[in-house]
Amino acid sequence: MSSTLESRPEQPVEDDTLLIPARMLNEWTYCPRLGVLEWVHGEWNDNVYTVDGTWKHRRVDQPGADLAPPGQNLEMRTRSLWLSSEAEGLTARLDLVEMEGDEVVVVDTKRGALPLVDERAWEPERVQLCAQGLVLKDHGYECERGYLFYVESHRRVEVLFDEALIARTRELTASFREAARSGELPAPLDDSPKCVGCSLVEICLPDEVNLLKYGGERVAQRQLLVPVNDSQPLYVTTQGSKISRQKGEFIIKFESDVLAKARVMETSQINIYGYSSMTSPALCEAMSQGIPVNFFSSGGWFSGCALGHPHKNIVVRVEQFEIASDPERSLAIAKSIVFSKLRNQRTLLRRNLEEPPLFLLAELRRLAMAAKVVETMPSLLGLEGAAAKLYFQNFGTCFRTDFGFDFKTRNRRPSRDPVNTMLNFGYGMLTRECFNALWSAGMDPYLGFYHQPRYGRPALALDLMEEFRPLIVDSVVLMAVNNKELTERDFSVRASGCTFSANGKQAFIKGFERRLSQEITHPIFDYKMSWRRVIEVQARLLSRHLLGELPSYTPIETR
Repeated sequence: MSSTLESRPEQPVEDDTLLIPARMLNEWTYCPRLGVLEWVHGEWNDNVYTVDGTWKHRRVDQPGADLAPPGQNLEMRTRSLWLSSEAEGLTARLDLVEMEGDEVVVVDTKRGALPLVDERAWEPERVQLCAQGLVLKDHGYECERGYLFYVESHRRVEVLFDEALIARTRELTASFREAARSGELPAPLDDSPKCVGCSLVEICLPDEVNLLKYGGERVAQRQLLVPVNDSQPLYVTTQGSKISRQKGEFIIKFESDVLAKARVMETSQINIYGYSSMTSPALCEAMSQGIPVNFFSSGGWFSGCALGHPHKNIVVRVEQFEIASDPERSLAIAKSIVFSKLRNQRTLLRRNLEEPPLFLLAELRRLAMAAKVVETMPSLLGLEGAAAKLYFQNFGTCFRTDFGFDFKTRNRRPSRDPVNTMLNFGYGMLTRECFNALWSAGMDPYLGFYHQPRYGRPALALDLMEEFRPLIVDSVVLMAVNNKELTERDFSVRASGCTFSANGKQAFIKGFERRLSQEITHPIFDYKMSWRRVIEVQARLLSRHLLGELPSYTPIETR
């Protein structure tokens, strides 16, 4: 892991005149893909190392006094000094600068221990320090050396800014700027130990990309993903509730009663159903912390999402729009999505029907194979519709007949029976998960390849969720009924439609979250991850396909 992953990245590149931060030059030297992801694409993800680095930097991150002009022959020290050099094309925040007469010495703090090999700093750290020295020299200071201070070892290592290191630093600066200009994402490292512990590994997906690109014999799969995030989603279902922020917590009140509290740092998303409100400070806190605030109708229809600034990687959205305007390329993605959806529907019926009819499995298999070779989008829609009709004709027979749930056909707004109420509510929740995953990966959730754009419809989120409908929502409904997690008493059926009771809605949400948290062995990568993480990975793989790194998009299929 790069020892410089210590705080959030500086502002990502916008044009050729923007100066390269010295810390980003460190990342580029360590791993070109990491440098582009952080600076050009604006990606970031904390892990235990970055949080620890921020803590150990807390002292040097406190700004000190301005550095005296050169030639003053003074002795002084200052911290957290930000300087830039247009001549060198660099900008840097200097942890510590020590001035002794005409000479200044820059000191950069590293969270880790002193390297064991000859007690000599690694090249990325020397390059970063030299970049800081070049910035100081451009401001007229005499700076011929610097120090790397390793917190764990509590020792300094001297680095001389000789001609070779200066030339290497300028060479790397030029190559990084050229990479930023081209916008291309460098290839991932191949089975590199550098990936272990890197905070961006779940965004970079080095082994996963190499496996899909080159085949299973090229890459030995490793469990590189970061530990499970302990943050949890917050659901607000009581009508008329109000969400506010107080002392690092979200407070949910109904009138004067406190219904619940949730720590901001332990909240992954906020889901508001029906007519509830959120104060401006609470909403701003959520957006500043990257917490999506999702809004639903009381019946579970996904209305939209409040987020902070859009993802900084405009390149992937440009490619998305280009592919969406190309019928042939859009059809290729749509065919793979529909093929996997039909295969997953077939698997669900095969697993849950006591004696699945052979003709049913054969017909679903035929329709899935036909979807792979169809030549027009209307034909693909027809195949998917025929499979959906056949699937739902048999879906009701997966329920235990003595539990009182009778499902005959699909209906939507309004739902007319408990099973359709659960399906529609669950699909709304799944849309939210796909929407947030696509947004985090830099794509526009409203422009799809299979579902056509329509005002207010998150078409790409609907595309991504197709492969997950039977795997997540349909499975949750089957478990809720067959395990008696919900009964007929949890629903109210009227002429206007069928709705959840308050307890029924809570029970279904609990079952849905349990399913998303359930770990499976990924059928392609062969290691365990939760269903929620699978959705995130699929969104990242789709973005890699849009950027041209992967030749095709590979949806997930269960065995």
